[in-house]
Amino acid sequence: MQRCAWGNSAPEYVTYHDEEWGRPLRGDDALFERLCLEAFQSGLSWLTILRKRPAFRAAFAGFSIDAVAAFGPDDEARLMADAGIVRNRAKISAAVRNARTAQQQPEGLSDLLWSFAPTGPRTRPATLADVPATSPESVAMAKELKRRGFVFVGPTTAYALMQATGMVDDHVADCFRASPDQGAPVG
Repeated sequence: MQRCAWGNSAPEYVTYHDEEWGRPLRGDDALFERLCLEAFQSGLSWLTILRKRPAFRAAFAGFSIDAVAAFGPDDEARLMADAGIVRNRAKISAAVRNARTAQQQPEGLSDLLWSFAPTGPRTRPATLADVPATSPESVAMAKELKRRGFVFVGPTTAYALMQATGMVDDHVADCFRASPDQGAPVG
């Protein structure tokens, strides 16, 4: 079975590529998890995050926005002592702040994020070299999220979130998961 080259580089990537990456994902808590994990990934390998994902889910109360928003200094200290996750004070604080900010979004986090999904036809990347790191939509998303008070959400992180959650379909042309139409998948 032909897949994006990165999808063959580790067993965890095979499962993630085949079953999750690029599939439309909706729901405030589900997208909050992805927003947090993409921020934790910054500067690290995504494989590191995938391998630590169960520990992240346990440490961050399943990424329930309301639960994480209620975290206080004792929770942040607990997270800094948790060897199962990435122990970065700025990223941990960002997750808590972003949960509190997500609570304040009148349209909900899912609808807010999906409002930046491109519409209409897009050129399918032929190879991994053709996959961009950002897009005009991810730049706009990052700018708006920052304006609303979110942190650790630059254009590259926003684009990785868009790819992972199916807002854009960047499976390469010969990948079995590439959707037949070139437009953004509808979730």
